[in-house]
Amino acid sequence: MSILNLLDTREKIKVYAFVGPSGTGKSYRAGLVANEHGINYIIDDGLFIKENEILAGNSAKKAPTKIETVKEALFLENEEKEEVIRAIKKHKPDKILILGTSDNMVKKIAENLGLPEISKFIYITDIATKEEMETARRMRITEGKHVIPVPTFALKKDFSGYLLDPLQIFKSKGNGAKPYISEKSIIRPTFSYLGNFTISDSVFRQIIEHMASKSQAIHKIAKTRVDTTGDGQYIYLELIICYGYNIIDSVQEFKQKITKEIEQLTAMNVQNIEIVVKGIEVPNKEE
Repeated sequence: MSILNLLDTREKIKVYAFVGPSGTGKSYRAGLVANEHGINYIIDDGLFIKENEILAGNSAKKAPTKIETVKEALFLENEEKEEVIRAIKKHKPDKILILGTSDNMVKKIAENLGLPEISKFIYITDIATKEEMETARRMRITEGKHVIPVPTFALKKDFSGYLLDPLQIFKSKGNGAKPYISEKSIIRPTFSYLGNFTISDSVFRQIIEHMASKSQAIHKIAKTRVDTTGDGQYIYLELIICYGYNIIDSVQEFKQKITKEIEQLTAMNVQNIEIVVKGIEVPNKEE
């Protein structure tokens, strides 16, 4: 399927390319390059992105092998390719920035998505120093870190179980303009030296029990069940509330605290927490 058959205004799309060797900081600087050229849409490693939102695609960084990452990044799989084509049709961008490791790669991506020929090539060597590129490459090789040009919160669902870290970059819209912060996300893909990892249900229980011990409103956790899926964790809790505390407020506050703690400590995405209050602990009169 070609976007030519889906979008009559195909020729109105101006395609830019941002090219540089793997690990030299392209994704890190993608937003800066896009902003400089008035581009709101980016194609990077299998994702179609508008500003801080993933519109379509599957990240090549989630692929289990390096061969699969190439297929994802080049949109060789029909299902993923057609999803991105439909998104392009829907959003009708006037400009798109494609990231790639070579001229041939970005040309292939444009061709596979049925986009016009690339009108301008921008190279990482034009905007980054040799030292900056070497630092980025060293992080890629030694720590297995990759950058995706969207905030961490936008990735939690799709990257549950990956190590995620926010990266804040100060930007300026021009001379005299007030700087603002743009957040990107650093992840470690499954094929990095860390490999795949899982977290035992007992870890989640220990985190929950530790948070309960710090809460004056929670007397104890009576029961915990953790169901782990590809999307994240579904947690069921039964607990005993201390007498004198508002049940609804206490439960809501506890739910928010354990969600935040689990996601920060494990990089897992908590899909839902169901809490049932099974009783109220009333202190003895002597107490």
